Amino acid sequence: MTRHSPLDMDPEEFRAAGHQLINQIADFYKALPHAQVTSGQTPSQVRAVLGDAKLPEVPEANDGIVQHAWALLEKHSLHNGHPRFAGYVTSSAAPIGALAELMAAAVNPNVGAWILGPIGTEIEAQCVKWIADFLDYPADCGGVLVSGGTMANFVGFLAARTHACPSIRAEGVRAARLVVYASKETHTWVQKAADMFGLGTNAIRWIPADSQQRMEPAALSHQIQLDRAQGFQPFLIAATAGTVSTGAVDPIRALSAIAKAEGLWLHIDGAYGAPAAALPGADEDLRSLHLANSIAVDPHKWFYAPLEAGCALVKNAQHLPDTFDYSPAYYHFDADAPLNYYQHGPQNSRGFRALKVWMGLRAAGRQGLIQTIADDIALARQLFDEVQKHPALEALTTGLSITTFRYNPPGVADINTLNERLLDRIQKSGELFLSNAIIDGKFALRACIVNFRTQPADIAAIPRLVLKIAESL
Repeated sequence: MTRHSPLDMDPEEFRAAGHQLINQIADFYKALPHAQVTSGQTPSQVRAVLGDAKLPEVPEANDGIVQHAWALLEKHSLHNGHPRFAGYVTSSAAPIGALAELMAAAVNPNVGAWILGPIGTEIEAQCVKWIADFLDYPADCGGVLVSGGTMANFVGFLAARTHACPSIRAEGVRAARLVVYASKETHTWVQKAADMFGLGTNAIRWIPADSQQRMEPAALSHQIQLDRAQGFQPFLIAATAGTVSTGAVDPIRALSAIAKAEGLWLHIDGAYGAPAAALPGADEDLRSLHLANSIAVDPHKWFYAPLEAGCALVKNAQHLPDTFDYSPAYYHFDADAPLNYYQHGPQNSRGFRALKVWMGLRAAGRQGLIQTIADDIALARQLFDEVQKHPALEALTTGLSITTFRYNPPGVADINTLNERLLDRIQKSGELFLSNAIIDGKFALRACIVNFRTQPADIAAIPRLVLKIAESL
């Protein structure tokens, strides 16, 4: 008896569907600069497009499924590759990454163990080394690719926790009264980590930030002494290289000195800003990433890889298996395997997300990445200058590739509410996409440029578009 599955595709059918789709994607890339950033549809409108159809009882034709899916994505998505998308720290994705995803899905290696993904494992290992090299982090560090910045920060958090209290893996959090230190500008990953890994959010000590949104070292030192006196065990300083709101970089050298003096683990959330350390003339604190015990960086941000791709780097490679390795009898893998990634991170089964990063790094090269990142930073500074040409706009901050500003016309009492309403109109307009930040109590419009398609003309248009949309309020 010969088995036939509706999930299989005849090679010629696959070829035809693939050719048609590739042509459509190429046309999409060509038209993207002239299209809308988003349709601006409401959730109910988007939901109505799908309808309430039930799971089909019988197979549908593959070509119809592919065409329907592409139509949905093209017409009802927020296009973060659009040159006027400057909202969140989500980059335009290099087209070679789309081809990489196709190849990775076609072969479908499980990069959890070397034997299940031999070349996939080796490509990931090389990719980790290239990222570390780009950041001037020690070449013999350990590293693993994960889904994004939050997961990469989790890896550093857990490695620090196990290093500070090895018995915690067996005894749980009752083994110690651990506390972690973070600036008030730190990304919400730190709350999730403290919550999910048993410390509780009360174990976070929120250290004040200065006028530049950087953690204050003196306040940190004072809080550590208070905690030790009360019987707590400090274990982790969570610094940031590129805060979400303004792109601020914590005083990494000063924080490293405190960490060494106090015997604490220094982790840097560089999910956004770390790649800027490679630029000539980069800030000295940004060029001090090598001082950290661990770093989180997101290739799907400033390495322009498609989502999802995060990377955790740990200076002492042994800390990863010390934190994550459980090798049961049913994992009958070769003891001489050079690298089994299930021992180095939270996942056992792992997709081949390294391929799109590895191919993208090759396509750009070191100098191409440096130039593209530098261009993004220059465009953000151009926007800061452009905003200042318009009396009704107030420029607030610029750092790395983030500029914040607000609409501030004369005679309006509640400027914050006005800008909240304006942002809602901007995001639904389809002409431009910005996000927000709160700067010293001011609700700000926030533009973050991590987009190789954005041109100086797009930046010059932003103030005009904002003012045009503001007139509709």
